[in-house]
Amino acid sequence: MSKILYLEGSCGISGDMTVAALLDLGASRAKLDTALQSLAAQGDGFSWSVSRKSSYSIAGCDFDVHLRHHEQPHEEGYHHHHHHRHLADVKQIIARTEMSDRARKLALRIFTIVAEAEAHAHGCTVDEVHFHEVGAWDSLADIIGAAVLIDDLEIDDCVVTALTEGEGTIQCQHGELPVPVPAVLNIAQAHAIPLRRCSVRGEMVTPTGIAIAVALRTLSSLPEQYRVLQTGIGLGKRDFGRANFLRAMLLEPDADPEQIYEIAANIDDSTPEELGFLMEELFRAGARDVWFTPCVMKKNRPATVLSVLVDASLLSSAEDTILLHSSTIGLRRHPVQRTTMLREMREITLPYGTVRVKCVSHGEISHCYPEYESLRELALATGRSLRSIRGDIAAALHSQTL
Repeated sequence: MSKILYLEGSCGISGDMTVAALLDLGASRAKLDTALQSLAAQGDGFSWSVSRKSSYSIAGCDFDVHLRHHEQPHEEGYHHHHHHRHLADVKQIIARTEMSDRARKLALRIFTIVAEAEAHAHGCTVDEVHFHEVGAWDSLADIIGAAVLIDDLEIDDCVVTALTEGEGTIQCQHGELPVPVPAVLNIAQAHAIPLRRCSVRGEMVTPTGIAIAVALRTLSSLPEQYRVLQTGIGLGKRDFGRANFLRAMLLEPDADPEQIYEIAANIDDSTPEELGFLMEELFRAGARDVWFTPCVMKKNRPATVLSVLVDASLLSSAEDTILLHSSTIGLRRHPVQRTTMLREMREITLPYGTVRVKCVSHGEISHCYPEYESLRELALATGRSLRSIRGDIAAALHSQTL
């Protein structure tokens, strides 16, 4: 069964809060320490601590990075020291940090998301972006730490709900900026992350926090039913006059074994060969039925509607199969209700062989149908036509009912 990470951002999100929440979920402290030790060895050094604290009576995990020569506490988004690194510098640092290839790829993805947002804000290219706060050692530790811990948890999917943001202004390297800061706003816009404003004065969603959320998110909503395997609380450093924490949950979908979903997608640029292969792969993935319907899409393009019936427990694998083997970039799905007839398999013995028959009933209604493959085998073995064998089956069934 797949594991889903749920980042519930009702109190915002930052890099250090994410690392703390993942640790509280049970991710490996040892792997985090190994990565941060190799990171610290590349610069002027820093230390870190993990402890249990509380925020307005909500207990959780606190992750804190302690910088040398800087007395202010670690508070991602509010650094006063100056670091001017480009994306190329960050890539070199990540390349030299001890972590898995999967974690390294995720860390680079997070930094690239921030770089693209900053480039848009400052009207420059990604390679020209100067990382200030996000390029500092503590933010590097946050991003690399989050990547390492996510890799350790072996998450299949991630859901991120609307992130709650404050209001007012903050002071940062570029001076006084409105909340949300440009980088956060650009990331939310570019990646369709919903934001929810509240009356708290101050920044509740940081560029690092929302970039991590974007890099991890694979689903936009929770399963209809799920079981909570573990809950983690990552505490923030700010006092907003209310509890300040990120809640992360490990969930397991709890699908109704009788629930069936219909998945649909309009496809206008896949070849017939690709669609045929897609159908084969969907049946291999456990689909109950797959069919294609011709349609005409926008710009008067002839296209195909793909429809798939699949059990709830196989919904995720079926969707992955469609996205992998077709050109569609989006799917529709909805639960369907079915009325099904009772089924019974029987064998009918004829003078020249036996054939399997499916008998179905619903109240006073009943029908029997020979299974095609069984009918075909008997036709090939005897040289008889399918029509003549069907006639003999009908006669045999009629005599059994008399």
